[in-house]
Amino acid sequence: MVSSSPATARSGVFYFSQGWKLIALPGIRRFVIMPLLVNIILMGGAFWWLFTRLGSWIPSLMSHVPDWLQWLSYLLWPVAVISILLVFGYFFSTIANWIAAPFNGLLAEQLEARLTGATPPDVGIFGVMRDVPRIMKREWQKLAWYLPRAIILLLLYFIPGVGQTIAPVVWFLFSAWMLAIQYCDYPFDNHKVPFKAMRVALRERKVINMQFGALTSLFTLIPVLNLVVMPVAVCGATAMWVDCYRDRHAAWR
Repeated sequence: MVSSSPATARSGVFYFSQGWKLIALPGIRRFVIMPLLVNIILMGGAFWWLFTRLGSWIPSLMSHVPDWLQWLSYLLWPVAVISILLVFGYFFSTIANWIAAPFNGLLAEQLEARLTGATPPDVGIFGVMRDVPRIMKREWQKLAWYLPRAIILLLLYFIPGVGQTIAPVVWFLFSAWMLAIQYCDYPFDNHKVPFKAMRVALRERKVINMQFGALTSLFTLIPVLNLVVMPVAVCGATAMWVDCYRDRHAAWR
C-alpha cells in the first residue's frame, strides 16, 4: 500500500477518516494495541469520574454568570458542559499521549514504511527503550510550548460573561491546533525534524491541520469513540506526513 503523492494532499477531514481505516491494516494492528490500551484505561477511567462530578461542577460554574446574562442561562448551560469536556478531554489526552508516546512513535514509523513501500524497521523492546529519552525530551518541548498559552486561556473562564461565551470557542480552536501538533509531531520526530521547524511546516497548511485537530478534539468528547481516537489520530497524521511533508522534511534524519 503506497500513499498518494504530495500533489494530491487532501483535507484534514480526509486524513482523519483515513486514520480509521489504517489502524485495521494487517501488520499494523499489533502496533495499535499499546496506544489503544493506554487510552482505554486512562480516558475511560477519567471520563467515568468526570460524569460523576458534572452535577456539582456545572451549578458552580454557572454561578459566575452575571445577572445581566441570566436570561441566556438556558444556552450557557450546555456551553458550560462543553467547556468542561473540552478542558478535561484535552488534559487527559495529553497525559495519555505522554504515557503512550514511545508506542505512538513506533506506530507512526511502521505505518510510514507501509504507506511508502519501504522496508519496515526492525523493532524490539530495546529499540523502543533506546528512543525513550529523545521522545520524552520532545514531549517536554510540546508541554513547555503549550502550558503558558493554556494558562492564559483558562484565565478567560474566570472573566464574567467572557468565560461563558467567548472562552469555550477560543479554547476549542486552541485545542484543535495543539492536537494537530501533538499527533503530527510523531512522524516529524521520527525523522529528527526540530520542534520549531515542525510548527512552521504545519502553519504552511494551517487549514488542513486545523480541520484534522478539530475532528480529533471533537472525538475526544464522544464516549467510546474517544477510547480509540489516539491511534486513529496517529495513523491519520502519519498519512498526512507522507503526502504533505515527507519529501521536504525527511532529509533531517
